[in-house]
Amino acid sequence: MSLTGWLRIVRPGLLTTVQDLGRWSHQLEAVPVAGAMDAYSHRLANHLVGNAPEAATLEVTLIGPELVVDADTVLAVAGADFDLTCGGAAVFSGTAFEARRGAVLRFGRRHLGARAYLAVAGGGILTPPVLGSRATHTVSHMGGLEGRALAAGDALPVAAVASGPANRARGLTLPTGGRARLRVMPGPQEDWFGPRAWQALTSVSFRISPRSNRMGYRLEGPPLEHARSGEPISEPVTMGAIQVPAAGAPILLMADRQTAGGYPKIGHVITADLCLAAQLAPGEFIEFDRCSYREAVAALIARERELMAQMTHPREGGAAR
Repeated sequence: MSLTGWLRIVRPGLLTTVQDLGRWSHQLEAVPVAGAMDAYSHRLANHLVGNAPEAATLEVTLIGPELVVDADTVLAVAGADFDLTCGGAAVFSGTAFEARRGAVLRFGRRHLGARAYLAVAGGGILTPPVLGSRATHTVSHMGGLEGRALAAGDALPVAAVASGPANRARGLTLPTGGRARLRVMPGPQEDWFGPRAWQALTSVSFRISPRSNRMGYRLEGPPLEHARSGEPISEPVTMGAIQVPAAGAPILLMADRQTAGGYPKIGHVITADLCLAAQLAPGEFIEFDRCSYREAVAALIARERELMAQMTHPREGGAAR
């Protein structure tokens, strides 16, 4: 699809970045994966406008942007629930809608969730890929638009399309109400922690610190005591790993995590629940439940079936709340 239009940023919001499903296969060269914090909502938004799952979207965090759609196209927003208007008319999360050239898309009040994903028909946001991905990693200034969060005056290349499917997602349930219960499997250094650490991890609510970001959530709560001293040899880390430094305050690693780490990992949030974690904001709460490998696989199958149900049974447009 050739370039025929732009998204022009009037107000960028708090943190709006270009994201796709991440920059994989380069961790050996110390290149972080990055990508959408909530891959579920990212994929759903792309489906609603007829894109491939890996097409780049705009990830909107907490306070949304205002932008001019300088193309005739089809848009969709999934994830966090915002008040939305396009061309002065109300539009709704979870529903594809047409935007005419010159229309202004505004994100208003946020009701639930922390992150929304704006998908554009015709292949998504068409910034140049870096190492096979358009994902923005602000720490290394890689990908997206100059490797940074968007600013007023930025213009993002998109394709123009005449029309698109009137897809509507059914039963959007991911955005949280300020608290999420996440299932966790034992980590590779489970034996570095005693029963009291696991009891603390699974019996209290941890508050997400204001010092949290896309790299990881610093969790405030009872310290998780190590049962042995020292640190393990650094090894690759993935999104969802729960690292515990010597002081005992856990860190839940997220999309912009480093490629390797040396803190012991008491557990790992299961893949099916990472989208729930991504919809939490600083000051909100996480509770952990221990689960088995079998339960984790079953949960992932259920989550993927939920997403496939959205994709295989489109409904005509309308309010999704």
